[in-house]
Amino acid sequence: MENGQTSRQNIAVYPGTFDPVTNGHVDIIRRALQLFDRIIIVIAVNAQKNPLFTVDERIEMISNCFADLNGRVSVETTDGLIVDFAVSKGASAIVRGLRAVSDFDYEFQLALMNRKLERRVETVFLMTGFRWIFISSSIIKDAAKHGGNVNGVVPDHVKAALEAKFS
Repeated sequence: MENGQTSRQNIAVYPGTFDPVTNGHVDIIRRALQLFDRIIIVIAVNAQKNPLFTVDERIEMISNCFADLNGRVSVETTDGLIVDFAVSKGASAIVRGLRAVSDFDYEFQLALMNRKLERRVETVFLMTGFRWIFISSSIIKDAAKHGGNVNGVVPDHVKAALEAKFS
């Protein structure tokens, strides 16, 4: 930049459990990269949930989805408030995906609470691509557990990981 100014990266965080990451998640992240310089995917660690994949497995699966993006996407974890994590990373926004109207009520409440806790961090809602509107990690896990074909709704390496878990 001119006059000795430094450029500031526009960073967003995208939180979730990603158990496992789906093509819907990948779509949201790639579209968010059109709005932000960098996305930090935040695996929210919740001791009360019993995930299928370990945190390390989820980090690896997500990282493999974005290896082509020259470090514009990174993966971290937190067991604290996402808005506090965002501030600690210099993020200006939290990205949330919406699949249906039923998602909006809960997400709107979260966004308002985050806004109350930290006014410097905005929430940005992105509608899931129409082709992914019906999928969720829970539905995919259930289908895979019962031998259903999850081809096309998760990246190929995630499909292989699901098949290995349920074989």
